Parts: sequence; C-alpha cells; structure tokens
Amino acid sequence: MTRLVSIMPLIWWSMSALTLLLLISLLTTLSLSRRMKRFEASYVTLQTFSSGEQLEPLLQKYLQQVIELDQELKACNVRLKQIELKLRAGVDRAELLRFSAFENMGSDLSFAFALLNQEGSGVVLSAIHSREESRVYAKPINKGRSTYSLSNEEIEVIAKAMQGQNI
Repeated sequence: MTRLVSIMPLIWWSMSALTLLLLISLLTTLSLSRRMKRFEASYVTLQTFSSGEQLEPLLQKYLQQVIELDQELKACNVRLKQIELKLRAGVDRAELLRFSAFENMGSDLSFAFALLNQEGSGVVLSAIHSREESRVYAKPINKGRSTYSLSNEEIEVIAKAMQGQNI
C-alpha cells in the first residue's frame, strides 16, 4: 500500500501536467482560430471591392487586355517599319532654283528643280530658256551624285534639297 501511495502522487502530477498542457493547447488553438477568422475576413475584404467585384477576376481581365495590347503594339511596329521604308524611298525633298542662263536675258526663266528622297536619290530637272528655244534636261541622282555632269546650279539645288531632317 505504501508503494501504491508513493506511485499515486506521481500519477496525479502527471495527470495535472497533462491537463495543463491540454488546456494550454486548447487556448492556443482558440487564439489561432480567432486570428485565422480575422485574416480570412481581411482577405475577403481585400479581394472584394465595394462594388462586389472580386480582385482576382479583375486582374485576370486586365492581364488579358495587356497581352492583347502588347500583340497589337507588335503588329503596329511591323506596319510602322514598312511605312518608314516606303517614306524614306518616296520623294519628300523638293528644291527649285531659278537663274538666268544667258546674260542677254532679262529675267530668271531658266531653272533647276531637284526631287529627292531621304537618301538623296531622285531626279534633277533643268530647263534652259533662251529667246529662240527652251530645253529641258532630266538627270538621275543617286545619293546626291549623278553619272551625268552637273551644272553649278544643279549641284546647288541638290545640296539644298538634301538638307533637312531624316526619319
């Protein structure tokens, strides 16, 4: 019996410690449960706007719009490059220089007219006017130069036409 009495307090102490641990774990679980409910409420509030619309579908919709806009931008860039190539090749520089080809002529009836693209290629037209006749000459221009001999007026009008901002 003494032996049972000496074992008995040990069982009571173990039961008490076990009860205390159980009580602590129960309180911790209740506390964590309350915090989790508050977190869920905050999450729902964060995910839902005042209109009732949820954040995730809204973000998915905006993401899809950004993807579509990116594809459209790429298509526009391809088209823009083609347009820029055509624009560079098209005539966008014109310059006219009137001059008197002969000293006995009273007004500047002769002219040199350059039509060039951005690379300086195109044509220069020259008209020489005298009392008896008028003559018109056309000379091809490639990068500001011609395979034909150019007059001083033609060189000047080509140089003026080549001035300007390139794309």
